[in-house]
Amino acid sequence: MESSLRIVPASAPKSATIQDTANSLGLHDTLQYGPRSLAAEVQSEGNLRTRLENWEATQDNLKLTLERNLSGMHAPLRRLMERKIVGTTPHTLSAPQTNLHLDILMGRDETIDVADVFLGRETGPAFDAHNDIQKKVHT
Repeated sequence: MESSLRIVPASAPKSATIQDTANSLGLHDTLQYGPRSLAAEVQSEGNLRTRLENWEATQDNLKLTLERNLSGMHAPLRRLMERKIVGTTPHTLSAPQTNLHLDILMGRDETIDVADVFLGRETGPAFDAHNDIQKKVHT
């Protein structure tokens, strides 16, 4: 748990491009800036993707930090221990994909996500009406 009051995730460290490391001839200056990294230059995904991936972790860290400042160190430690205990308990056979206790502790009990509606089968096989009708006719 990092003790920062950051609301949005930090931006990724900026990497130097060929324009930043060019010498007077317009070429990359290897002696001053080191070998050129083509992987960093070709990387087309923007900073938004990394921020969206870290959004939930940053919000959780902010809530834990505020709770620590308000109630003391015991409150976030207790919450983290409760999450760990609830996260490691086996699921019931009736709903193996859901963990309602963990959703309540994480504050996600009032939101509806795609996994809540499709029970983790959002990328499953597409519905084929013709095959279903043929199966019903032949049986």
